[in-house]
Amino acid sequence: MSNEDGSIWITYNGEVYNFAEIKQELISKGHKFKSHTDTEVIIHLYEEEGKDCVKKLRGMFAFAIWDEKEGSFAARDRLGVKPFYYYGEKDNFIFCFRNKKYFALWVGVSGSKY
Repeated sequence: MSNEDGSIWITYNGEVYNFAEIKQELISKGHKFKSHTDTEVIIHLYEEEGKDCVKKLRGMFAFAIWDEKEGSFAARDRLGVKPFYYYGEKDNFIFCFRNKKYFALWVGVSGSKY
């Protein structure tokens, strides 16, 4: 899923319990939503708060964001309920939420910050 202009992309596993209240805050700040998902709430919250967005999230989650301007950013819930496996080397960043079942691969991404 991406933001409106395609400059921020997210892959996500989990559930954010307080996404409805965060969504209302973001709507009051002018954000427009095309879905009713917690995934889209994370994207808009990241646009608003940057990496500090995780401070407002309550739930069990793991996600990775690609931001055209800032590079990559990944996070998971404070208790580590949702797994997040990763490997980084030079310009490569490989991650998955379930060991060897699902994965994403970013190769040669300029400006990656992992």
